[in-house]
Amino acid sequence: MSIAEIRQNAEHKMNQSLEALKGHLSKVRTGRPNPQILDTVHVDYYGSMVPLSQVANLTLLDSRTIGVAPWEKGMGAKIEKAIRESDLGLNPASQGDLIRVPMPPMTEERRKELTKVVRGEGEQAKIAIRNLRRDANEHVKKLVKDKLASEDDERRSTDDIQKLTDRMITEVDRLVSSKEQDIMAV
Repeated sequence: MSIAEIRQNAEHKMNQSLEALKGHLSKVRTGRPNPQILDTVHVDYYGSMVPLSQVANLTLLDSRTIGVAPWEKGMGAKIEKAIRESDLGLNPASQGDLIRVPMPPMTEERRKELTKVVRGEGEQAKIAIRNLRRDANEHVKKLVKDKLASEDDERRSTDDIQKLTDRMITEVDRLVSSKEQDIMAV
């Protein structure tokens, strides 16, 4: 494996860490409703547990309500029960074929709790990125040890990988800060 391949591999994995962080942050509730919050809810569908998004259409009805439209008539009660029993603290209400899921306003205490969760997710992403940096640097050192690269190449590569790491960590900080602002906004 060449130094360029090592750097490219590290960048690819760091980008995956960023994408994973974005996925985790999208599931953290903010003041606004987001249908993705129901991604963790699973419904009994003919004996197997399937994600809610596979048995119903999820939409935003207004600034405080998520609409769940089951694709089959008989699924309404099961979907309602699954949402109610999830640990999301939501109380759905049927309205004909549509299930309305009102999002309760968040308390200041809950906002602070979620901010801590977001910071924790950000810290986990930073740790993952730093671990990838360490692995990439170790691969480069192994190339130098095996006489497949010079010490100058190693120094250049280490600087390059550090710049990449700094850029990724700055992006993590930006994502975390943006999510914190969303949580604290009323």
